[in-house]
Amino acid sequence: MEEKRNSKGFWFLQGMRAGIPIGMGYFAVAFTLGIAARKAGLNVLQSGFMSATMLASAGQFAGFGALAAGAGYLEMMVTEIVVNLRYLLMSSALSQKVMRDQPFFHRFFMAYGVTDEIFAVSMGVEGKLHPYYMYGAAAIAAPGWVLGTVLGAFLGMILPARAMSAMGVALYGMFLAIVIPPAKKDRIIAGVVMVSMVVSALFTKLPGLNRLSSGLPIIVLTILVAGAAAILFPVGEKKEESQDET
Repeated sequence: MEEKRNSKGFWFLQGMRAGIPIGMGYFAVAFTLGIAARKAGLNVLQSGFMSATMLASAGQFAGFGALAAGAGYLEMMVTEIVVNLRYLLMSSALSQKVMRDQPFFHRFFMAYGVTDEIFAVSMGVEGKLHPYYMYGAAAIAAPGWVLGTVLGAFLGMILPARAMSAMGVALYGMFLAIVIPPAKKDRIIAGVVMVSMVVSALFTKLPGLNRLSSGLPIIVLTILVAGAAAILFPVGEKKEESQDET
């Protein structure tokens, strides 16, 4: 079993299995992204290229909004940094979970696939993480994102409004599919999810907080809620090592 878990092919296939529902969700959600790209003045090729180089819905929507508003390069750079800053925290967490015997350069290639959903399934892997798990997940999820954007830019403008609204909620269903299974197994995870939902709702309702950039509440939630959970309910290194040996 230990030899199998160290196999690149084993981890790549496991990642592909986890990436299938993510890719399907990305494909549906990216339709709306393609429409936003066309409205911002990008053609089909430019829309697909942007999705291929930036797997971030919030960052891309923010970029399209800045383009439509005629923002300058500096303003766009600052906007993208703020909106996507949460990926720095995700990457830091993932770097601590990677198997210690893996070369350091894998972390650079893994950075391309750090999205909210791939991060969630990767952190949910028992024990340490093999880089090829993320490669497998990204190999399915990224093409779904790019293809959805391209088709959205090409065909989305002719689809009924109700169809577009239905596609827009697909991402939330995908999040539920990722979060619910581990929350059912662990009360601590379930509690962290509930607290995060409540605090996130406050950010959208309370005056002043609801004016913040969409990326800032995620960063605050990650630092405060996840940080508090890590301090109050730490996962020992011995526990992780014992999971690797099973």
